[in-house]
Amino acid sequence: MKAIVYYAYGPADVLKLEEVRKPTPGDNEVLIKVRAAAVNPLDWHLMRGVPGFVRLFAGMRRPKRTRLGVDVDGDVELVGAAVEGFKPGDAVFGAVEGAFAEYVCAPVSSVVTKPQNVSYEQSAAVPIGGLTALQALRDKAKLQSGQKVLINGSSGGVGMLAVQISKWMGATVTGICSTRNVDLVRGIGAEWVVDYTREDFAAGRERYDVIFDLVGNRPLAAFRSVLNPMGVFVACGGGGPETPAGHLLAGMIKQLVLGWFVSQRLVGILAKRNQEDLKLLSKLMTSGDVTPVIDRSYRLSEVPQAIRYVEQGHARGKVVIALE
Repeated sequence: MKAIVYYAYGPADVLKLEEVRKPTPGDNEVLIKVRAAAVNPLDWHLMRGVPGFVRLFAGMRRPKRTRLGVDVDGDVELVGAAVEGFKPGDAVFGAVEGAFAEYVCAPVSSVVTKPQNVSYEQSAAVPIGGLTALQALRDKAKLQSGQKVLINGSSGGVGMLAVQISKWMGATVTGICSTRNVDLVRGIGAEWVVDYTREDFAAGRERYDVIFDLVGNRPLAAFRSVLNPMGVFVACGGGGPETPAGHLLAGMIKQLVLGWFVSQRLVGILAKRNQEDLKLLSKLMTSGDVTPVIDRSYRLSEVPQAIRYVEQGHARGKVVIALE
């Protein structure tokens, strides 16, 4: 089978499409014939080995794992001896290592049944982004119905899901994006949209119960100035491949230390993969409360181009890899 592999850290040029051995599922795994995968910032972080602390678990000098891709959707081809609940032919989606390939083995705890009312590409666009948005808003921010939430980066892969999940949770949503994305963000449920090229959210009078920052392009003080005294600020990612690691680390330390001295809660989010939350995301797609937005679609051989595009930070929704 064909798969994207890499043996050294670096830009997208290190990625190669090679013929590799087709995997065999273990007792508690299913073999998936991949129909679609999606690109996440996680992919270029692992590909480049940046910021430096990524290498603590990915491999110091070279990557321990030579395969990329996490978000996946496809059809079950084989099931392990101990697998229950799945059979060959079932359409599934989830978060699995090595998704940029024609086949991938997945623990049964990492996948759930694909909703029938969305495409393979759409459901592949949800796992990591959906888990991040859901866990940030529900678990970190404790978002409640009737609260006001501000989402910085509302037109990105996580941001668009965060807007829709916030609406499902009963919140009033304000999104921040560029001019070309204003109508798109409003169309997925945001009551208010701030065009950052024309206005400064920090100069407004509105105050928010929750702020979800997916960009990291403004000082923490700017966000705190529009956050209610008992509000919650959740930071996730931010910066591109050229952002100095020291800058990211300094921001994390500042947020952590300041959190001890203010009434506002200042937290970060690192999504945890779990089947129950994937099942919830599947239900939200089935009900229409969440509709994934696809920006661009690439072939498996075009993964390097897809990652270069995501690295630019201007994707509208998700970038997917189609193998159908």
